[in-house]
Amino acid sequence: MLDSIIPLLSDPAAWAALVTLVVMEVVLGIDNLIFISILSNKLPEEHRSRVRRIGISLALIMRLALLSMIAWIVGLTAPVFALMGNEFSWKDIILILGGLFLVWKATKEIHHTVDPSPSHDLLEKDKGDVIISNAGSAIFQIILLDLVFSVDSILTAVGMTEHLPIMVVAVLVAITVMLLAADPLANFINKNPTVVMLALGFLLMIGMVLIAEGFGAHVPKGYIYAAMAFSAGVEALNMWSRRASSKREQALQLRAQADQAEARARAAEAEANAAEGRG
Repeated sequence: MLDSIIPLLSDPAAWAALVTLVVMEVVLGIDNLIFISILSNKLPEEHRSRVRRIGISLALIMRLALLSMIAWIVGLTAPVFALMGNEFSWKDIILILGGLFLVWKATKEIHHTVDPSPSHDLLEKDKGDVIISNAGSAIFQIILLDLVFSVDSILTAVGMTEHLPIMVVAVLVAITVMLLAADPLANFINKNPTVVMLALGFLLMIGMVLIAEGFGAHVPKGYIYAAMAFSAGVEALNMWSRRASSKREQALQLRAQADQAEARARAAEAEANAAEGRG
């Protein structure tokens, strides 16, 4: 193993492949992280960080396990059956099932967000008597999506480089970034309700892209992430605008309170002067 790593250290092409692959793995990990953040935020607060750590650790284990089975992973792209002139591989089937799950989950969460009536979902945070089931349900759903994103991640790595050490380092760096970003991203989503809807919209889009790719319609990732970046930019401007409006309203309220206090002081002073004049 060491003999295969040392030559790569002095190979500029290997370093370029590593940097590119790290960026790709981090970007792919963001999709997974958004799902984990939304799901964990529905748990009681004391369980959220633990479930996020478990989910991301499972993603690391799954990716490293798949890396150890490179030959089998590459074989997932071989057609297993044909339907209406389209050939489907195990990779296609996994992407379609994962996309359907994402679309179902995002639609369900959007419905819970906009529905004013109480929900009986297992992941409702106000049900203290089913905390263990909540965490177990969340972890199970995270495992399902980890599998889909892990297969996509490893196939991306295989397509970009043939050196296993580069793949392993890229996966480890991407998972480390996910671990560092997990709590800040989840807290940000939890504190900004409008961002939750935006993130659910991202999950819907990602699910549809996975389904499309499963059916052989390749969607360039650049378009997807450009749309996500544009939407996030618009939401950032909206948040900035709301914050500025809130500050203006607070300033106007403080000014009105100051004016009222000043008016009361003048009235009190006038009364005092009147009483003194009468005296």
